[in-house]
Amino acid sequence: MTTRYTSENHPFVTPDVVNALPSKPADVRSDYGPAPSQYGELRRPEGDGPYPVAVVFHGGCWLSLYADLHNADALADALRDEGIASWNVEYRCVDQAGGGWPGTFLDAGLAVDHLRALAEGHGLDLSRVITVGHSAGGHLALWTAARRKLPVESPLWTADPLPLCGTVVLGGPGDLKAFAPHADAECRQGIVAELLGGSGVSSQKLEARLRCGSPVQMLPLGVRQVMISTEHDWVVPPELGAAYADAARDAGDDIEHIIIQDAGHHELMVPGSVTWPVICRAVRTLLET
Repeated sequence: MTTRYTSENHPFVTPDVVNALPSKPADVRSDYGPAPSQYGELRRPEGDGPYPVAVVFHGGCWLSLYADLHNADALADALRDEGIASWNVEYRCVDQAGGGWPGTFLDAGLAVDHLRALAEGHGLDLSRVITVGHSAGGHLALWTAARRKLPVESPLWTADPLPLCGTVVLGGPGDLKAFAPHADAECRQGIVAELLGGSGVSSQKLEARLRCGSPVQMLPLGVRQVMISTEHDWVVPPELGAAYADAARDAGDDIEHIIIQDAGHHELMVPGSVTWPVICRAVRTLLET
């Protein structure tokens, strides 16, 4: 069943509003790789810990020209204020050297696994880790929950991915093929193909990459998932979230799909908006805090 939340007369938010939201500085910046975009920023709650952790992936159509991790600063800061450590991740995008296939995917996984290096010195509880992602970052958040299903021969495979308690997807696509026409209209023509290696990739190879890069083709994931959509999301319409949730449920996964009415795509990144109580509940449910 799909749950619906509503707030009357709530105005829609634009990306520039999200980018201008105030936030407190991160506590730690740490590199998880040698490239300029392979880093993250850790925010820790007050107290000694150990803290549950939310790994945050920003959106922006997998394109650096649209967004970077500062788009998620306010969300990451608000999670810290809720008593949850937030690891706000940057990654190589399609329009950057090393991005796309397989770099963008590998960065998402490397960033999550880097928590092992951060845990002891910063009071992180690695038994309570989730991913949270918005838009294209929602795809990466979901994919990191799926990557343990990868075959050894996949270039995206890693030997010992950090286990997750679940993932919260904020207006993000779980099915890259279904999302492609929307991405063509709202992001850039052919961006999903670019993510998977570019227009020169054969149809056979593209299908093979979809099996390793599109979460719907990796079901069941075996971890709890919360898909949060908004009624007026023109980038990732709520019917895409509903279709993915149905497929995941049919495959045996524990998944909840929520549609928040009277909200658009970018309200999902605004603490204090109509979406925030729903996001907090989802995060706490998965972390059991």
